[in-house]
Amino acid sequence: MRPTIRFLDDQLITRIIDEARDLLRTLGVTIHNQEVLSLLGDHGAEIDLSTEHTRLTDEIIDAALKTAPSSFQLFDVMGNQTHDFSGDNVYFTPGSAAVNVMDSATGDARRPTTADYIRYAKLVGGLKHIAAQSTAFIPADVAESLQDSYRLFLSLLFCEKPVITGAFTKNFDIIRDLQQIVRGSAEELKEKPLTMISVCPTAPFKWTEAASQNLLDCARNSVPVEYISMPLSGFMAPVTVVGSLIQHTAETLSGIVISQTVNPGTPVVYGGAPAIFDMRFETTPMGAVETMMIDCGYVEIGKFLNLPTQTYTAMSDAKLLDAQAGLETGMGAALGALAGANSISGPGILDFINTLSLEKLVVDNEICGMTFRLLEGIQPREDFPSQPLFEEFLRDKHLIIADHTRKHLRDEIAFPGPTIDRANRARWQERGAVTIGQIASSEVERLVLEAEPTRLDKGKQAQLVERMERAALSAGMDALPQRDA
Repeated sequence: MRPTIRFLDDQLITRIIDEARDLLRTLGVTIHNQEVLSLLGDHGAEIDLSTEHTRLTDEIIDAALKTAPSSFQLFDVMGNQTHDFSGDNVYFTPGSAAVNVMDSATGDARRPTTADYIRYAKLVGGLKHIAAQSTAFIPADVAESLQDSYRLFLSLLFCEKPVITGAFTKNFDIIRDLQQIVRGSAEELKEKPLTMISVCPTAPFKWTEAASQNLLDCARNSVPVEYISMPLSGFMAPVTVVGSLIQHTAETLSGIVISQTVNPGTPVVYGGAPAIFDMRFETTPMGAVETMMIDCGYVEIGKFLNLPTQTYTAMSDAKLLDAQAGLETGMGAALGALAGANSISGPGILDFINTLSLEKLVVDNEICGMTFRLLEGIQPREDFPSQPLFEEFLRDKHLIIADHTRKHLRDEIAFPGPTIDRANRARWQERGAVTIGQIASSEVERLVLEAEPTRLDKGKQAQLVERMERAALSAGMDALPQRDA
């Protein structure tokens, strides 16, 4: 039996969805994109172009939910399938879009560079329990208008795993071109998606020009999208969990309607990044238990609608790799996985999604491994009848070399890597009484040093560089930053 967790029963889910649909019919949604509004109007939505506002109908919502796929796959740079977003399959990816990176030498957060991103991409390639890259932080040494596409560019050059990324500026053409270079054609990219792109409505019930245009472009090119609604309970959303879920549902349904109206069958993921609002400090704690409860709740709603799901959890609001970081990350990873979220984004992240730590990412990789063992649950492994095994135990006084132990040890016990210290105190002291941060730092250096070069065809690598250099020149840059392999 696979362990699971639920916070909502079907009756409550149905009420939340019905309430959200009613809001879309009555209050409607603002979309700062005349093309999208006109398209929705052609399909029966009530449109006011002067205010850029629309009220949706039951018919257009039903049609969108009918054509949205219940599953899809992601493939790595080499064209190998890595993800199957269906059922309760769970995959972890680092958190994304941090503005700082934790400096290993100083222990301080600072603005990241291209060199930092290359180290990160190489590290992710060696983390067993992290299935995809994310464009985890924003290199500050390129023009702001290029930052979305540049992160993807570096990811494709230095790591073979698929990429969970985002588009926050209107440069989708570069993002599209980079992917098509790797795949070889638009048709091959559609057959074997390489990325999933986050698109974010603005609370409450609004799509900006950039967000709606990126959603439109993704749909036209059949690029998978994950909707990242971000209600802030008690500030930019009702303070109650149910009220926040109603808002999240309405905003996400509006995105599904847009993509499916543009291109029925566009792969979509029912995701989000909600948080409560802590009035005491005016912060949005991603590690709060109520935030995790909202996450699990909307995952249940997405599953009820028969859609792939995503959540931002398994991260921490701590400023350092400390006890709070472990507490919040471990709890979030376990809850998200038990809820059956297909894509869990968050490992490596600190400080309200502002900072990524490579050392924390190494530790979180072990948390993810423990979570996968949890999902396997408890099952008998030649345990019945038990008498012969216990007769051997009574005879030999141990079971260390028993046939049963040797046969089932690796399946039953998930042994973590060196970051997790399970030695006794005497041995720990003999090894220098090193901290988890020191061990994680050593692991970062080892994994980056041992990273294998990408097997991507050299000709395609050259095309990626040429496309990015043209974009840099158009953005007013003389050259791209140095990329020392």
